[in-house]
Amino acid sequence: MESLLPIILQLVAGAVGGNVGGATMKDSSLGGLGNTIAGAVGGVGAGSILGSLIPAIANVAGGGLNIGNIAASGVGGIVIQIIAGLIKAQMNKTA
Repeated sequence: MESLLPIILQLVAGAVGGNVGGATMKDSSLGGLGNTIAGAVGGVGAGSILGSLIPAIANVAGGGLNIGNIAASGVGGIVIQIIAGLIKAQMNKTA
């Protein structure tokens, strides 16, 4: 169970980030569920990649809580949601 905790935190932080991105950029919003899914995917991806590339950020710990990893997951969720939303908006314009 302890090995699943970082992934769960990445999913949650990414989902929150995705919803923040959707609320911030209304024209690239994917809807509630779409923002959550895109953010969660981006959160897990960014948290895993950044955690392995920059161990110093991954090890900024506060009582065992990986603050750097959670922040990276949130930012990754925002970025992936905005990119996916912009792609969807462009596809709708050309169709």
